Amino acid sequence: MKVAITLACIAPLVLGAQTPKPPAPRAIAAADAKAGEILGAVSQARGLPDGRVLVNDAIGRRVLLFEKDLQTFTVVADTTPATGNAYSGRFGGLIPYRGDSTLFVDPQALTMMVIDPAGKLGRVMSVPRPNEAQALVAGNGGFPGFDGQGRLVYRAPPQLRMGGPGGPGGPGAGGGQRVEFRAEGGGGGARGPGGMPAGFRMPDFPDSNAVVRVEMATRKLDTLGFVKVPKTKLEMTTDTSGRMMVAPIVHPLPQVDDWAVLADGSVALIRGIDYHIDWTKADGSKASTERLPFEWRHLNDSAKAAFVDSAQVVMNKMREEAQRQMRDNPGQMPRAIQEGAAMVGAPMVTMRFEGRPGGAAMAEAPRGRNEAGPAGGMNFQMPPIKLVPPNELPDYAPPFNTGAARADMDGNVWVRTSIMVNGGPIYDVIDSNGKLVDRVSLPAGRVIAGFGKGGIVYMGVRETAGVRLEQARRNTTTLP
Repeated sequence: MKVAITLACIAPLVLGAQTPKPPAPRAIAAADAKAGEILGAVSQARGLPDGRVLVNDAIGRRVLLFEKDLQTFTVVADTTPATGNAYSGRFGGLIPYRGDSTLFVDPQALTMMVIDPAGKLGRVMSVPRPNEAQALVAGNGGFPGFDGQGRLVYRAPPQLRMGGPGGPGGPGAGGGQRVEFRAEGGGGGARGPGGMPAGFRMPDFPDSNAVVRVEMATRKLDTLGFVKVPKTKLEMTTDTSGRMMVAPIVHPLPQVDDWAVLADGSVALIRGIDYHIDWTKADGSKASTERLPFEWRHLNDSAKAAFVDSAQVVMNKMREEAQRQMRDNPGQMPRAIQEGAAMVGAPMVTMRFEGRPGGAAMAEAPRGRNEAGPAGGMNFQMPPIKLVPPNELPDYAPPFNTGAARADMDGNVWVRTSIMVNGGPIYDVIDSNGKLVDRVSLPAGRVIAGFGKGGIVYMGVRETAGVRLEQARRNTTTLP
């Protein structure tokens, strides 16, 4: 049985002179529209020129087109014969395309379907690199887009391979680094834990991934840059019955990079080590901007220990809930795991500071639509989740976690910071010159799902029956 788990590891954060403190965040405007339809997930939302909005409901396996008031909708793609456009058994994704058209990516069928600005389906094309089709579905790996020369930009995953050079995932299989599963020292027919070949060892996953761009016509790929990612650590054990179990060793507070493709085709690589941006502009030129203002919060030994303890409690509860759902619904993937895979920009553990700046640091599970659990399969005993020791946490809380960056339709990058206030996330809004132009506080239980032009923000909020889409508007006044 294969178990896919995203993990994290970090080196201590090194800071020079402290950057200026950012201004206080401003609350986003109250929602001016709420969808009448309850969804399984609001994985992505993209505003169209006439005020309608395309929504990817990954759990419901539907792409919907809501009218401007969000009360009525039409089905663009789903799994029923009614539309004749199947949404396959795997989560799909939306990518902004030429003009105001959109691509719907189906990684199972290895296709990209064009949705025009009126919400009508057009031609179908194949994904440029089949082995990396899943990387085109937006998530914690980032949000694919097209640069100023019309090349598709995405974060390439590491290429997994079993066996020797001729095995799957060998040279030429994709744009990512190669990760090998191998048995050391031969061993003949001897078997190790869980029936694996003697000498089998878990792979060493890279701590960075390439952000690549692909020419759609020629399928030519080149590397735009590298971003630091959570380093995967797995520990193989066996249970009392001799079955293999793969246990994650999780870093709850990783220092990572992120990236985004802006509306004009510029690409921003956002560096977590000191919170600055390396740019590849739409014309291909390179630039770097200065550090962004951020309140770096020092973590002493006691704060690190307290954070690890609270994170362990959170993860244990999430694991127990996932196992309860598997017992109650045999053969079905737990909803927490489905949501963790379907929701974008959803860290497993979030930093929360009590009260005003300088308060105690705690770990908590994300609320609302970005509740996420450790990824896994069905019908198996989930192994205990281990955390790294407190001394491996950074000396300063990182400014953001994985999947934090999103580009709006007005030329800005939104970065979900690692700080929450009153249960809601704080987003930094950064313009194409690398200047912090706004800090936006979202209400508790909400995460941004997408944008429309003119400062429109689409959010998902969890309710008892599912997830509801909300529309609000950002105050576009520049901060002093």
